[in-house]
Amino acid sequence: MNIFITLDYELFFGNQTGTVSACVIKPTQELLKILDPLKIKATFYVDAGYLMALERQKDEFPQLAADYDLIAGQIRDLSVNGHAIQLHIHPHWEDSFYKQDGWDINTSRYRLADFSEEQVLEIVTRYHQILSRISGMPCSSYRAGGWSAQPFEPIGKALLANGIKRDSTAFPGGYYNSEDQFYDFRNIEDYTTHYRFSEDPNVPESEGTFEEIPISAHRVSPLFFWKFVWIKLFGGADHSAFGDGQAIAKEKGDVLRLLTQFSHSVVSIDGFKTSYLNQAYKRYIKHADSARNFVIIGHPKAFTPYSLKQLQRFIESTSAENYQLL
Repeated sequence: MNIFITLDYELFFGNQTGTVSACVIKPTQELLKILDPLKIKATFYVDAGYLMALERQKDEFPQLAADYDLIAGQIRDLSVNGHAIQLHIHPHWEDSFYKQDGWDINTSRYRLADFSEEQVLEIVTRYHQILSRISGMPCSSYRAGGWSAQPFEPIGKALLANGIKRDSTAFPGGYYNSEDQFYDFRNIEDYTTHYRFSEDPNVPESEGTFEEIPISAHRVSPLFFWKFVWIKLFGGADHSAFGDGQAIAKEKGDVLRLLTQFSHSVVSIDGFKTSYLNQAYKRYIKHADSARNFVIIGHPKAFTPYSLKQLQRFIESTSAENYQLL
């Protein structure tokens, strides 16, 4: 089975974005300490909107110039060393600006769906250009920020205009609907690992324009999220995230749903979620007739010492030859 390690390379989007060093540079370095000795390569979905925001104001603020040099340098190094750099878009950076005391984050337009079709084309093109310029390679794959890829039609037109025909946003059974964020992948059957679509990643089509390599998913019980809360509160240093920012708070209704009902969650190497990494992989192996890809997602900002130890154990239990790039 093909195994893909994919990372959403980004800051936080709550009241505190966190620092470049703690949220992306250091945790990525720690990840490479695990991957490099085994010559395993990962796919980094880079938040290109943040790069644009840095370029926009780096001449005004020395701190942003330093941040830009750090992050652009690491992206170049990753690309040169054989890791894939792909397009990840959080368009709220169009409305967010740096002030003396930090980033003023405005998520009122968090999804590309909040922009006109003409604006979507302009944003996708501009973000693709800056990321390709820094990495030295054009992108061939896309992942929507916050999994919010719907409605897809205007995004699809913009991606095609930029030569991108592969998506890795959907995950089987996924659903979320809040003021800022929306995705619905409940039509994607469990253990689906490859399909085509044209206008909606929730609607597979045999001759679709786009190739979808969905993130693998795992059905989790409410007990897991009760454990997750306990670990966050009392887990100690081993469960403390590298990132020093603050995530956008989930809505109370969604928190209640997770704590009371079974749900589908991405297979992740973020924090305590790595505790079901091996179990999820074994379930995909059991469905090997239909499951040929196992796509893991992670966010360097959410890595913990515990999660990286769990990832290393997982890698040691599998064959390095199975690891592929998206």
